[in-house]
Amino acid sequence: MESNALAELIQQLELNLLQSDLTAHPGLIDELLAEDFEEIDHQGTIHSRNDVIDWLTRKDSHIHWVFKDFRIKVVSGDLVLAIYSLQKPDQPDQPDAGSGRSTRTSLWRYRNNQWKMVFHQASRKN
Repeated sequence: MESNALAELIQQLELNLLQSDLTAHPGLIDELLAEDFEEIDHQGTIHSRNDVIDWLTRKDSHIHWVFKDFRIKVVSGDLVLAIYSLQKPDQPDQPDAGSGRSTRTSLWRYRNNQWKMVFHQASRKN
């Protein structure tokens, strides 16, 4: 697969995971998150797959995050690193509006004809 097409595909998978209503589409979780998935949040805390699934199913699915500077690095034939900035849209009626900026990295693995995220890390931007 061409690099640009692969980058677009991985970005779409990231969007599907973050912006879909996973309570309405619970099967999407198993399609996108590997069984051995782990995450490190912006505070350095390690979260299990179940922790992340819990957050994903409780999050506000109406918030549309903004991806910036999305790019990938092909680590091997079946492993891709996605790197991007993510910003939560400003919400004027909330005192911490605009504080949702972060740099993200995700590791995606291709197995059984499908890409699944195996690792994710967030780093807060000031």
